[in-house]
Amino acid sequence: MGTEGIVKTRFTMKSKVWFYSGKAGWYFLTLAKEPSESIRKTFGPLARPWGSLPVTVTIGKTSWDTSIFPDKKAGAYLLPLKADVRKKEEIAEGDRIAFSVVIRFP
Repeated sequence: MGTEGIVKTRFTMKSKVWFYSGKAGWYFLTLAKEPSESIRKTFGPLARPWGSLPVTVTIGKTSWDTSIFPDKKAGAYLLPLKADVRKKEEIAEGDRIAFSVVIRFP
């Protein structure tokens, strides 16, 4: 299969790392409201279960495939940060970091 039909849209922004202390405890970045609105309008109809969207994220020199999830309370998408990414990029709770998100749909 060629690259025709693959949609890729990149959003670059900064956000503060925060910790959710639920059962397992996860670290997240909240995408800014303006890009979240654009993502929702463009890709919302293609969302998977729980409203998730497939993305490739880059922070520093680290890129990985994951999903973003809508958060009604924040009115924005949430990006979970894996432990190995936090370790590689020396990211801690409260850090304000730059990152890019590429929405990808084959």
